[in-house]
Amino acid sequence: MRITDIEALHLRIPGIEEIADGTQDVLVVRVHTDTGLVGIGEVTSQSYVCKAIVEAPRSAERRHGLREIMIGQEVVDLPALWQRMYYHTNRYGRRGAAIHAISGVDIALWDLLGKAQGKSVCELLGGRRRDSIRAYASLLFGDTPQQTADLASASVAQGLTAAKFGWGPFGADADNDLRHVEAARERLGNERDLMVDAGCKWDAETALERAHLLAPFDIRWLEEPLSQDDRQGYGTLCQQSPVPIAAGEGDVTMHDFLDLIDRGVHVVQPDVAFCGGLSVCADVSRICQERQRRCVPHCFSTGINLAASLHWMSATDGDLVEYCLRPSPLMRKLVANLPPLVDGQVPVPDGPGLGIELDEAIVQEFQVR
Repeated sequence: MRITDIEALHLRIPGIEEIADGTQDVLVVRVHTDTGLVGIGEVTSQSYVCKAIVEAPRSAERRHGLREIMIGQEVVDLPALWQRMYYHTNRYGRRGAAIHAISGVDIALWDLLGKAQGKSVCELLGGRRRDSIRAYASLLFGDTPQQTADLASASVAQGLTAAKFGWGPFGADADNDLRHVEAARERLGNERDLMVDAGCKWDAETALERAHLLAPFDIRWLEEPLSQDDRQGYGTLCQQSPVPIAAGEGDVTMHDFLDLIDRGVHVVQPDVAFCGGLSVCADVSRICQERQRRCVPHCFSTGINLAASLHWMSATDGDLVEYCLRPSPLMRKLVANLPPLVDGQVPVPDGPGLGIELDEAIVQEFQVR
């Protein structure tokens, strides 16, 4: 089974808002083969840039586009194909958008190999397919504490046993932050998990102060309180924080995640459609298990990312997956058989590969031409 083409389809809804919502714009990757099988992947990044990285023509050594690098390659040894993409883009890549684009191709390759072998991705990753994974609601803080409380109530009504609130007005004022978190905790009750995403708002000293203020609300983790580049700050904060610190959604390759783990981060959060794909995620989970760290996927885009994250967690005995509740059709409708919420759990797709199908009408409606 050899690669004959790679499509990079940019989908974008009208009226993009400048908010922390990855469901407004996505790059879908489809890898075609000489057998007629097609693999599906996703890139959660700057879609215009990553589309160019896929489609760029052949150039000087280590400067090619991904399509040129991959056409003609046999889909067998996926780690070797990942290394091929990494090496042949490293004059302009190694981190950033080049790795993001590789993520989409890598996911599609795992989907392809599963379809060819009649196995699910979680089986290819060395695990067994579980029926479902527990989900947590991924929510933006409301404009007011009352709105945050209403969002928490809605997540309870949907049967979710965990919720994370982030961004929005959070981080600017300690008193207002506490009112929002208190409102969320009151509506969730003490029996449900609450997580807080600070959106990279603070320095280490401020984050430690806020962590102590938030500790009485029994939050399961404080996510990205610092700049993603403040590695020294994470090293200091993680040693002293009274609550677990989570980070990693903006990191790529094993090099970044090993550094985060060395800094003491308690909850490691790769995004499979951003960090380098399933090949990277599998290695991150292995290291987290060895170093006794929790690994929870960041997943705030479309059902392609969700399906890949579910297979990854199923293969590695992960206990939680982020479930985006945004109304965007790219989240709700792009994957025709989107895994639903059922009593706070999300079923792991049971077909070969990722086990999903795209709604071609949604692709046609939102494709940027």
